[in-house]
Amino acid sequence: MKIDVIHKKKSDIDKVDFSDIKFGAFHSDHMFEAQFFEGSWKNFKILPFDNITISPACTTLHYGQTIFEGLKAYKNKDDEILIFRMDKNAKRFNISAERMCMPNFPEQYFTKAISELLILDKKWIPNKKNTSLYIRPLMIALDPFIGIKPAENFKFYIFTCPAGNYYSEPVRVKIETEFTRAIKGGVGYSKTAANYAASLYPSVLAQEQNYDQLIWTDGKTHNYIEESGTMNLFFVIENTLLTAPLGDTVLDGVTRDSILALAEDLNIKTEVRNISVDEVINSINNNTLQEAFGAGTAATIAPIKTIGYENKDYDLPKIDSSSLSSKFLDLLDGIKYGSINDNHNWITKL
Repeated sequence: MKIDVIHKKKSDIDKVDFSDIKFGAFHSDHMFEAQFFEGSWKNFKILPFDNITISPACTTLHYGQTIFEGLKAYKNKDDEILIFRMDKNAKRFNISAERMCMPNFPEQYFTKAISELLILDKKWIPNKKNTSLYIRPLMIALDPFIGIKPAENFKFYIFTCPAGNYYSEPVRVKIETEFTRAIKGGVGYSKTAANYAASLYPSVLAQEQNYDQLIWTDGKTHNYIEESGTMNLFFVIENTLLTAPLGDTVLDGVTRDSILALAEDLNIKTEVRNISVDEVINSINNNTLQEAFGAGTAATIAPIKTIGYENKDYDLPKIDSSSLSSKFLDLLDGIKYGSINDNHNWITKL
């Protein structure tokens, strides 16, 4: 894969206050672009970040044939670029592509494109605690055809954003028992726009009630916990770490997978199984729920301070340095910023 590079004439980096970075508010100078037509990927470019032009009849606009990923890069004390679990994101991207009838973007293309883009825009990677460069690969269908069928032409992009914390403090979440994000046999496990579109309206309603996010439950009975809008969920009940199993309706989160691996390293008792809403509420009432937290690329580790259910708020124990979520956050940060040995080979160093 040969990548042609067109440099931006004047950087926009001076517009960014790196002492107070808003998540996703600014885009770095360059983006990557590739085209799929006549059965293969072609025209690999890095070019200045800019708007794109598509037909009003574009398949993506009408039928939602689009997928994306999210990962992060960091700097260590030696000013080297560290990318966290890029191979895992590449594999998940192609799982989404298969489900959405889109072409595979080879893993070696995915990793090389990100690496070359980050080397060019290295100065955009923050080097302070709780900061990173958020990386957004995406693929869109291009066919200007009004008819429900898979497209034949696509574009793949990568752009990046300097990022601070997604959540600045522990979050308030509401257990959703009316609306459904995903259902068995659907596209809930893939990172496609449809999943997020379905969540917007109920999320707005929850925010009007002073909740930060929803806890999605199974679409059939609403009796079982699945995931939250921006993260997978973990509960610690009687010294056991619990999380829902993967499936059609739960995203295979990279941070989720990393936490399960770290829990095994630490010999923490862990169960991946169905978790009922009743079990969570009962464990709060009988004081056996020790903590709950979300885990995701954007959110990293987000402690939950309040769970709302059936018009009642349940306050959870406060998180401190001895909490599992704090330990996982410290370990993950240490690996991502290069201060702790990466025993799982999760880091790509540039």
